[in-house]
Amino acid sequence: MSVVVRDLCVARSGVPVLSSIDLLVQAGEWLAPIGPNGAGKSTLLRAIAGLVPASGRIELAGVVVRHRDHRRLARLVAVVPQRPQLPPAMTVVDYVMLGRSPHVGYLGWESPADRRIAGSALERLDLSGLAGRALGTLSGGEAQRVALARAIAQETPVLVLDEPTSALDLGHQQQVLELVDALRRERGLTVVSSMHDLSLAGQYADRLALIDHGRVVALGAPFEVLTPELIATHYEAQVDVRVAASGEVLVTPQRRRVSGGQEVAS
Repeated sequence: MSVVVRDLCVARSGVPVLSSIDLLVQAGEWLAPIGPNGAGKSTLLRAIAGLVPASGRIELAGVVVRHRDHRRLARLVAVVPQRPQLPPAMTVVDYVMLGRSPHVGYLGWESPADRRIAGSALERLDLSGLAGRALGTLSGGEAQRVALARAIAQETPVLVLDEPTSALDLGHQQQVLELVDALRRERGLTVVSSMHDLSLAGQYADRLALIDHGRVVALGAPFEVLTPELIATHYEAQVDVRVAASGEVLVTPQRRRVSGGQEVAS
């Protein structure tokens, strides 16, 4: 399912947060909004999911987001926030089962198929052993994976992720991103995922949208966007960039050292 954003503007207390955003995410594509803190990435994701008031136009498969009711929208877009708010007394399995709610009738109950889907999501994220645990007892990384499991159980054609690996160790970062990529290929899932780690963005996303001060300042393949010049301009950072033969991009910060009273990059 394609995602179309046209002239999107969002303001908070009268202050512009996003201005004139235009994006097209093709069905099955992985787009990663990147940019410095406060650039507007999270607001963009929330707008795509219909969670913040916005002007302009957002379409999912040709239908305008604001014209959909919440339940219908939940069948199309699953969202994983950067810091999910989880009911502390609820068990992990019950929380993941909430992902099936949009597919269950108003007076209906979860079916065996719903329970299998939730169980599969837990298993794929190495969470089966935590199924009976209360959410309030989880670590930050465990909570982040549980939120992703709920989104996967929702089985929507569009997945919106806000910094999905920010609280994860290296092994679980790889596990989560490989799973998202596998689901994208298996289901034709469309992924919009903000990422702070530029090397991870450069390895997993098809295209990057560099956002700064609420505007898209660069859009393209990772090797086109992750350049030392653009990163220096918009992140105020000096980096080395290496592009692999596969097209994957690795970004390494240059350490600044003091030599002769002057700061130099090494």
